[in-house]
Amino acid sequence: MQWAEIRRAHPDQWLIVEALEAHTTSDRQRVPDRLAVVELCSDGSAAFQCYRRLHQQFPQREFYFLHTSREALDIREIRWLGIRRADAVRA
Repeated sequence: MQWAEIRRAHPDQWLIVEALEAHTTSDRQRVPDRLAVVELCSDGSAAFQCYRRLHQQFPQREFYFLHTSREALDIREIRWLGIRRADAVRA
C-alpha cells in the first residue's frame, strides 16, 4: 500500500508499518515505495514499545511507528559511526 491509502484506511491512528520496498534519495531521505500495516496501536507509547519488540525480533526488517495525521513521510537515514554493545569484542 501507499501512505495515502493507509491514511484513508486508518484515520487518526498510531500504526506500526513495514517498508516492503523502499529506496534512499541522494539527500539521505528514505522513501518507502510499498508499505504494509503490521499493527494498530492505542497511543504513541504503545506504538514505540511494539516497534522496539519487533525491531529486536526482526532486526533485518524495516519497521516504522507512525501516526496517520502526517500527510507526508519525512524519514531520514542517519549514519551510525559507533559500535553496538552486542557487536563489541570483550577482552
